[in-house]
Amino acid sequence: MSRTPFFAAFAALTAAAALANTGCIGITQGPNLGALAIPIPVSPYFQDKKEVEHWTHERYARAPILGPLTAGGPTAALDPPSDDEVMLALERAAPVSGGLPMLHEIQRNNVTIVKEKIADYIDPPRVYPLLGPAQLHHAHYKCTVYYSEKVRVGWPVPHTLIDEDEVEVIYVDHNHLHMVGNVDTGPGTHY
Repeated sequence: MSRTPFFAAFAALTAAAALANTGCIGITQGPNLGALAIPIPVSPYFQDKKEVEHWTHERYARAPILGPLTAGGPTAALDPPSDDEVMLALERAAPVSGGLPMLHEIQRNNVTIVKEKIADYIDPPRVYPLLGPAQLHHAHYKCTVYYSEKVRVGWPVPHTLIDEDEVEVIYVDHNHLHMVGNVDTGPGTHY
């Protein structure tokens, strides 16, 4: 008598027992998701892309609504764009192509950012839907980014190209709203 069918049956039984004890297959308590209970790997590229989208929306995609302008108070925009905001805008305007490790890599090194305010003005009051009377405050900045670009090519002949004098100009708008008149802050708050 051959032992091959016995060992095959024993291996199949052992594999079924091992899969049943992993915790992902054969869940007996609580709701059973069936095949959806098996985890599916997600590429880090897509996870990082979603995190960058959330960060951009949270920090830069919304226009803040500030209090009313007071007589004799400051009317100039106070906050220039952050370096992070300028680099995100640079990446959208001039994306780094390549990105194949050991084959074709591009790096931006020695970055210097110069920010200049080119316009700062306030529109007359108008009524915005769902907001009420407000003034739009425009602040436009010209951001010049100086950097050195290093390109590493790994195939067919490995070599490195360095351009020390790269310059990109990015325009960033910081617009926000100022409430107009007596602002009702809601019930129960009296100043």
